[in-house]
Amino acid sequence: MEEFVNWFSGLLWSTPVIYVCLGVGLVFSLLTRFLQVRLVKDMVKLMFRGKSSDSGVSSFQALTIALSGRVGTGNIAGVGTAIGLGGPGAVFWMWAIAFIGAATAYIESALGQVYKVKQDGQYRGGPAYYIEKGIGWKWFAVIFAIAALAAMSLLMPGVQSNSIAVGMKNAFGIPSVVTGIVLVVLLAVIIFGGIRSIARVAEFVVPFMAVGYILMAIVIIGMNLSEIPDVLGLIFRSAFASDAAFGGIIGSAIAWGVKRGIYSNEAGQGTGPHAAAAAEVSHPAKQGLVQAFSVYIDTLLVCSATAFMILFTGMYNVADTNGGFIVENLPGVEEGAGYTQAAIESVVPGWGAGFVAIALFFFAFTTIMAYYYIAETNLAYLFRGRKLLWPALVLKVVLLGATYYGAVKTASMAWALGDIGLGLMVWLNIIAIVLLAKPALAVLKDYEQQKKAGLDPIFNPEKLGIRNADIWMEINGKESSIPPERKRTAR
Repeated sequence: MEEFVNWFSGLLWSTPVIYVCLGVGLVFSLLTRFLQVRLVKDMVKLMFRGKSSDSGVSSFQALTIALSGRVGTGNIAGVGTAIGLGGPGAVFWMWAIAFIGAATAYIESALGQVYKVKQDGQYRGGPAYYIEKGIGWKWFAVIFAIAALAAMSLLMPGVQSNSIAVGMKNAFGIPSVVTGIVLVVLLAVIIFGGIRSIARVAEFVVPFMAVGYILMAIVIIGMNLSEIPDVLGLIFRSAFASDAAFGGIIGSAIAWGVKRGIYSNEAGQGTGPHAAAAAEVSHPAKQGLVQAFSVYIDTLLVCSATAFMILFTGMYNVADTNGGFIVENLPGVEEGAGYTQAAIESVVPGWGAGFVAIALFFFAFTTIMAYYYIAETNLAYLFRGRKLLWPALVLKVVLLGATYYGAVKTASMAWALGDIGLGLMVWLNIIAIVLLAKPALAVLKDYEQQKKAGLDPIFNPEKLGIRNADIWMEINGKESSIPPERKRTAR
């Protein structure tokens, strides 16, 4: 079984897939004229605009739900793994996929808003919805929904719970079984409360955990200011094989940087659109831009914080392609969260293991919360028109079971299953967003035109020739066209 899992994971993340992810992000960056640079100011402003309603959450709540999924164990253990298997150059490729991935995140999240629906009084959307309504391929939408349901409820929660369990055992000696039980109980309390419960927890916990973690990184960077040029030089030299020590693993640097970068920021995976669709906004581009900025928060801030702590302190190993090591500063320490623990411990003795364990708990726990919301949205898609009571109950039990299973099993198996879940969603979603780039780009152009005219943009799909965006007729009072004066009072 383990051999099959590793083989399938390797197939999904073969070299062509890595370059497809980079290529698609670059094309979207060019087509949007690098919105990730041009519209940063809009991204920041829009985060705090808009309010929740009976049907949807606020832009900030949608952002924090998305960040709950993005900021997880990949930001701590994933960065360590990328450095351990790809060298310091992997950090550059994580930055690269985040920068160009911000454009991909805009495309998929704007599409999530355009083609969202109202089910059981709540806005829902995501790749399954925009595949069916935008492309017209219901069969493909069903395949994505099933893949996402399996990934979010069965394959990926174990990565998060395993990291929490390992961290708690290393730091406090807590048995994995006990950690697994506590996680299941806490998670059950939140997910049985529904999307609003998840949004409230995420809105409070996500900013708190990210700021606390980055502050620790700033302390370590501040204590090593003189080494900044050397560390940045090492990252860039290693990324382009100009460093003699790491020149032989340039392929691993790109592969692990992109792979762990996508695992962390999820740009192109199709998870972000689920949270984006739940937001109450007047124009899809608004939430698309907010979700694009979440990629920056995840990778350029949180992942970079981990990378700098590890590299500044030299607390890492780098494997070669022959089973040995190019760098072995931590004999016997497996690549992953152990590097971050050792880095903090070297600067603040007695704090490393405990701080990372607590950070992992908050990061990974909120990620599992977001996984449930995404899984439930795809379940709602598959069971449209029918009551979700029993299917949702089964989903909750499966996710809680996978969370416990991951906590008590080996890390290698958990990560391999997680990579399969991630790979399936990335492949299916990238096909969809490439085919639907035209409406997403039209939405961006419309947003910028209305902004240029001094208006607060309101979305009218009929004006742009976008079909099957029926919910927007309801949002706009079922009017086929919107007079200019109303645009000035949009939310």
